[in-house]
Amino acid sequence: MTPRLPGFFPAIISYDDPVERFDVIVVGAGPAGSTAAYRLARSGAKVLLLDRARFPRDKPCGGGLTERAVKQLPVSVDPVVEEVVDRFELGFRYGTRFVRGGERPLVLMTQRRLLDAHLAAAAAAAGADFRDGLRATALELDDDGGTVRFDGTAATAPVVIGADGVNGLTARALGFGARRHGVALEGNLSYVHAREDRWRGRAVVELGSVPGGYAWVFPKGDHVNVGVGGWVSEGPRLREHLERACSAYGLPHARLESVRGWRLPMRRAGETPVRGRTLLVGDAAGLIDPLSGDGIYEALLSSRLAAEAVLDLLAGRQADLEPYAARLERELEPMISASWSAKLAFDRFPRLAFTIARTPPAWRLAERLLRDELPDPRAVSGTMRVPLQALRALAHAARRPGHAAAAR
Repeated sequence: MTPRLPGFFPAIISYDDPVERFDVIVVGAGPAGSTAAYRLARSGAKVLLLDRARFPRDKPCGGGLTERAVKQLPVSVDPVVEEVVDRFELGFRYGTRFVRGGERPLVLMTQRRLLDAHLAAAAAAAGADFRDGLRATALELDDDGGTVRFDGTAATAPVVIGADGVNGLTARALGFGARRHGVALEGNLSYVHAREDRWRGRAVVELGSVPGGYAWVFPKGDHVNVGVGGWVSEGPRLREHLERACSAYGLPHARLESVRGWRLPMRRAGETPVRGRTLLVGDAAGLIDPLSGDGIYEALLSSRLAAEAVLDLLAGRQADLEPYAARLERELEPMISASWSAKLAFDRFPRLAFTIARTPPAWRLAERLLRDELPDPRAVSGTMRVPLQALRALAHAARRPGHAAAAR
């Protein structure tokens, strides 16, 4: 039996008490929620992990795990890796293109159906009480923690972790409904209808093709994942963008399966993911990289920092959860700031930005970021500083009124 940490909430439940009691309730069993539950349960906390869906279930997502994301995982993901990407193919508006890499792995490709079930199972094996198919219907907060109601019953705990995504109950309950968003649309195409040797081992990214974003083709076990994403204003045109991408790549759009869209939440500057004894992680906290639209690294990082802060609180080492917010800001701000600059540069001056991106120093910079060898872009030195400074200059120009639209 796992030893309990001192100061944890008593886990005694009487038969005439309709409310179950835990140390921590985690709402949402995506990568952020499950890894937080895993870390907490392994440390002796009594954890309830809830998800409204029955597992395994799929989620719209490109499904790429960079090396910096893998380093945040508390368990191996080898059992659910379907493809290893060692090359990136970058194109500009379905014309000029170049390929970089081919020397060592850059991204591990999986599917959320596989990854999320794997991580939830790991949390359950670590001791978390995992209950799928239970929809949280209400969150009641007070100075002593929170109560989550679901399916006619309820559970209470000194700490609640919201990991139920951009549309989830916890973010709304904490007042985070009004965020800016990106949007994306994806579908899957079997290798029966796609030339397998064209896509294996490479991630294809098309720049300048969707305002505020890009188009992509990512290889999976028996299919490719094709998608487009950009500013929320592109929502009405995403199907048109997706059809254009398929046509340009010689992929039959009519054969796409599981076509679905989703929103990409982006937190506002200064927004804190903590309210009393409740905190948010992953998409629920708006933790999306502005440039790539990826949120798995941010989900896993936030879950680790959240678990550490919760354990400190429950063991009496800290008086509140505010250290989580401060650490999250310190860890993410340098990369988020650099990503916003690059996003603005590619959006407002796509041709110039693409020209910068194809230089050797730009690729070396990208490789180091993907591999978590450069956690703070501000620390970059040598020739790698040149593309970073150039993109920042373009972003600065993009923010000025009356910038040259002809540069598009």
